[in-house]
Amino acid sequence: MTYKQTLDWMFLQLPMYQNKGKVAFNSKMDGINSLAAHLNNPHKKIKTIHVAGTNGKGSSSHMLASVLQEAGYKVGLYTSPHLKDFRERIRVNGKKVAKKWVVDFIDGNQSFFERNKLSFFEMTVGMAFSYFTNENVDVAVIEVGLGGRLDSTNIITPEVSLITNIGFDHTDMLGDTLAKIAYEKAGIIKRNIPVVISEFNEETAPVFKERASALNAKIVFAQEKTFSTYKIGLLGSYQQKNIKGVLAALSELVSFKIEEKHIVKGLEKVVENTHLMGRWQQIGTKPTIICDTAHNKEGLAIVLNQLQEQEYEKLHVVIGFVKDKDISAILPLFPSNATYYFCKPKIFRGLDEKILSDRCVRYNLNGKTYKSVNKAFKAAKKQASKNDFIYVGGSNFVVAEVL
Repeated sequence: MTYKQTLDWMFLQLPMYQNKGKVAFNSKMDGINSLAAHLNNPHKKIKTIHVAGTNGKGSSSHMLASVLQEAGYKVGLYTSPHLKDFRERIRVNGKKVAKKWVVDFIDGNQSFFERNKLSFFEMTVGMAFSYFTNENVDVAVIEVGLGGRLDSTNIITPEVSLITNIGFDHTDMLGDTLAKIAYEKAGIIKRNIPVVISEFNEETAPVFKERASALNAKIVFAQEKTFSTYKIGLLGSYQQKNIKGVLAALSELVSFKIEEKHIVKGLEKVVENTHLMGRWQQIGTKPTIICDTAHNKEGLAIVLNQLQEQEYEKLHVVIGFVKDKDISAILPLFPSNATYYFCKPKIFRGLDEKILSDRCVRYNLNGKTYKSVNKAFKAAKKQASKNDFIYVGGSNFVVAEVL
């Protein structure tokens, strides 16, 4: 198969959470364990760092990888989902896995995938571990896909685990209270392995403490620590919530030599080193155009607070969501003094733009509907003056279509 044919097969023939939602959520670890054995357990041949959380786990993973890269290590980085190219998920020192490697891996293991009915995510995790082992990385930063306890990445025994924060997302699968969700995230804590919690929360802290105690794992609440102030090469002010967790996790990597200068350069050059996209990313000036992938209540609350702090004459908001998102908890966060461009992301799970518009009217969010993200974005740019501000968000998939 060609690279395109390979991706088509992966996306269309196998369950994938981001396209099909809950039906693709596999509640067992049997699939990834059988695949790991089939691949000769590549995850056991490399050092890893495991990162979970509701918000901030992607940014934190990229920051960790960038600092380690600046320290001279060969660093694997596994994240999800991708925005433009599947290969964004698997990188070594910022460079995406080669198309040929993707094709050859699928081709060489396709019969096993089909016979065992493995999911898109299981295949991709296996591909990442195999690639990192093949590339002989010094360490790989592994971002959890969904939850933690039953996530396919949770076959590793890392050098340190990092849990960024806990919020209400994927409640149909992870639970409807913060404590239940924390229990799922706490599943990445391993025996005798330190765990860092980026943000302290009275409801979730006991869950993490209990799990860590049961496994004799050192637990560090990063908010209780004092660190130097660093300049971060990411524009979102909300990154300050992630930075303490990153610094605390780095301090637990006792087998790695990381100096102050590595932290300074790694945090400044995180976008340059790892090519992180979609986090308060500026993609235009006059008018200012910012896109951000925040898509749940906690993440959007922080992003929209920063939006309110910007200077502009008029605000234009291009938004779209997926069908299974509880937008009743999200829409009250959006400002009513803006012009809205309602659209549907180009995926199976995309929420119809007219349904979105009808729901938004209840919260005094007014605007027009558009058949596609591209048409909505073009309309916003056409109507905005040079002193206006355009915000694009609501979903990873909306942001992906404007990048």
